[in-house]
Amino acid sequence: MDEVDQIVAAWQRERPDLDLSALQVLSRVSRLAHHLDSVKKLAFSKAKLEPWEFDVLASLRRSGKPYSLPPRQLIKENLVTSGTMTNRIDQLEKRGLVSRKPDVKDGRSIIVSITEEGKSLVDTAFQELLKIEADLLDDLSTSQRTELARILRALTKQFND
Repeated sequence: MDEVDQIVAAWQRERPDLDLSALQVLSRVSRLAHHLDSVKKLAFSKAKLEPWEFDVLASLRRSGKPYSLPPRQLIKENLVTSGTMTNRIDQLEKRGLVSRKPDVKDGRSIIVSITEEGKSLVDTAFQELLKIEADLLDDLSTSQRTELARILRALTKQFND
């Protein structure tokens, strides 16, 4: 029995009239998310990055050459407000990890680009994260990983609209 089994058993004792099947699944997902946040912080700290810094740099890095995006795309990918993204870009620019340039297509807008230092740091952090995440999934077979990914994709689909 794990912690969730104990919680469910207590609720079943107190409220046998309730269906606790969602609690069995989503409490584990919630606890897993908490542990994954800790793992990410550890992986990113080795590259001297905060999780939010990794998220912005990773958006730029995976965008492909020239590794540049408009702020509105960064906002969309990072699920933050425009004010939060402006602050994040400011902080990353101060660290020399991104630069701002005028958008040649629209002089009123800017484009954010990752610097070589930012690219190097995000690559290091990403490799470390993948190594740690692979270790976490080590006890699952390839088919179990595939099935789990399929199930989680189906579960999160409702939030992707």
